[in-house]
Amino acid sequence: MTPLLEASQAAFHYPGREHAVGPFSLSVHGGELHHIRGPSGCGKSTFARMLAGLIPHLYHGTFSGAVQVDGQRTVDTPLWQLSGRVGLVGQNPAAQLLAATVRDEVLFGLENLGVSRAEMQTRLDATLDAFGLRSMADRDPHTLSGGEQQRLVLASIAARRPQVIILDEAFSMLDTRAAADIADHLQRLRREGTALLAFEHRLPQNGWREDARPHVLARAPLAEVSLPEWRRVAPWRLRVRNLAVTLGRRRVLEDIDLTLAGGRVVALLGANGAGKTTLLRALAGLQPFDGDIHDDSGGRHLGLCFQNPDQQIFNPTVRQEILFGNGGIDADLYGSALELSGLAPYEYTPPLLLSEGEKKRLALAILLTRPGLRGLCLDEPTLGQDDQHRRRIGRVVRHLAAAGYLCLVATHDVEWAAEWCDEFIRLHNGRIAAHRNATALRQPEDEERCHATV
Repeated sequence: MTPLLEASQAAFHYPGREHAVGPFSLSVHGGELHHIRGPSGCGKSTFARMLAGLIPHLYHGTFSGAVQVDGQRTVDTPLWQLSGRVGLVGQNPAAQLLAATVRDEVLFGLENLGVSRAEMQTRLDATLDAFGLRSMADRDPHTLSGGEQQRLVLASIAARRPQVIILDEAFSMLDTRAAADIADHLQRLRREGTALLAFEHRLPQNGWREDARPHVLARAPLAEVSLPEWRRVAPWRLRVRNLAVTLGRRRVLEDIDLTLAGGRVVALLGANGAGKTTLLRALAGLQPFDGDIHDDSGGRHLGLCFQNPDQQIFNPTVRQEILFGNGGIDADLYGSALELSGLAPYEYTPPLLLSEGEKKRLALAILLTRPGLRGLCLDEPTLGQDDQHRRRIGRVVRHLAAAGYLCLVATHDVEWAAEWCDEFIRLHNGRIAAHRNATALRQPEDEERCHATV
């Protein structure tokens, strides 16, 4: 039987990179579930783009080998035709959003495929319900949280009913309940004949791990590094009183009262849309708010690593990105930040050619060289990271906390938070629902309760 999707020694060489990505080979038939995993930066996202036909149509570089969709070579088939057969959910959902409302985002792909108006309405209604988007159908997609945007991109592609759906870390921003619901829905599509390719470090639990055909993209293991001595910060506290944030006509945060101390790692937990990112932005001085934020060290010394690192990157090389505005930093500090981020081999690589996980580590390296820094706000730092890099991020935040820094981490990765954090704050509908010691996350009954809302 002819495969729905087949790659034969597919490889791609980006301009400015020393080595090509690949070659990779894969054969996919209807109803199959494939799990493609490997270390951060091994080429998973590039392989996903090749399978979807985005490479070579949208990316500059040298493509070799072959990818065929339903027997047709991607290099010879227009991208608009490929999009009706293969759908790709990328790591950065904001980059895939085009329309003015959630409703129009779902309809956009259907209109481009020439689906009849009556059928479009039927699919729209079914999709909004299946992906939990009915209540936000009239909202601007760019006002949604990262997890809500990820859900919308998944919904928009599923509504087109392609033969193959490629998921590039497509569950990474979703809270536990949303991930489970969507995993169930995708499994139903699979039983109807849709093939699923999951480029994920960790698969959902409900049946996926048992059913998936595993593929591992190899790369040399990450070398452990000894963490350098870091400049110490004097004891300090951050006090937040009656903080509230309104976006448009929506009250996103309300009655936030917190006292946080330097030298602690604090996890910020909560379902998609709970207000985690908005709170980090307010604390870092990037979001207008009502109420009071007082730093008793005499200023505002919190830096923010965004959930989407593309919003912080604009220089030609990794080196220039780290040094931008910090030309006076010493060579040891620069070298330590580069080593901690695991980016020493890419010092002269254009940042936008890095993987999503590598970009997030670059944003952290930029922050670590900022003068006067006393604390870090990290928005989903473990997204796109393999287990080795998750551990390294944990070691880094613990190392900084030992030097007196406050590390506030918004995350859906409860296992990571339980291992590396001192305390956790759980947001629910824009309010603090719990503020407890992180040891509670290590207790099975408390972890289960937390998973229900994270």
